[in-house]
Amino acid sequence: MSISRAALAGLALGAALLHSPPARAYPIDCAILLCLAGGFPASAECMAAKATMIRRITPWPVTPPLQLWNCPLGLPAGFVPPPGSPEVRLGPDGLTDEVRGYRDAIEIYHIRTSPPMDRDDPPGSWRDHTQRGVYLEDGSHRWVSASLRHGPEWLAGSDRIRRVPIRVCARETDNGCWEWRVSHYENWPGGGFWGGYGRVVAIRYEDHEGRKHTEFVNY
Repeated sequence: MSISRAALAGLALGAALLHSPPARAYPIDCAILLCLAGGFPASAECMAAKATMIRRITPWPVTPPLQLWNCPLGLPAGFVPPPGSPEVRLGPDGLTDEVRGYRDAIEIYHIRTSPPMDRDDPPGSWRDHTQRGVYLEDGSHRWVSASLRHGPEWLAGSDRIRRVPIRVCARETDNGCWEWRVSHYENWPGGGFWGGYGRVVAIRYEDHEGRKHTEFVNY
């Protein structure tokens, strides 16, 4: 019977956690990682882990949803991987490729918009202050400038964001445009962004089967 790489990673990680010092046993970030890989199954432990992850992206300031620096992932001395498994190697951030893959698959956007500030701004325009959370090679986390307007399509899964087709003239005559075509799509603020002000935190993560899961927190 073949063993998937995800299962092997889980076995290796589980063994590491079982051999951690009792005082540090089962940190919440280890639970978040394991439950995230399983798509947050319906268990008391995973419900608590998911609640913690969502709570981290709910208050101000928004904090990283998965903080692996709080989870002791180092393999214990003398650890032997299951028969037939690939060699377990840790990167400079102390993570295996599989664990790092779950972390790096997390997409998080802190979406903030405000009304235009200049009189010359066209009616219905808005200002975009969106940021995207990224994990660096050393395992740390930082926020970088991003764009709601040009962000990924899945952001429009929020009931406060809509996907808008941007049309351009494909055929023009002396009397104006004869034919329009859609050149691309953009994300725009939708319902709930009163007066141009709005704030949403959007997160997407991937389980061990490659399925994507999304969560939106509205403010």
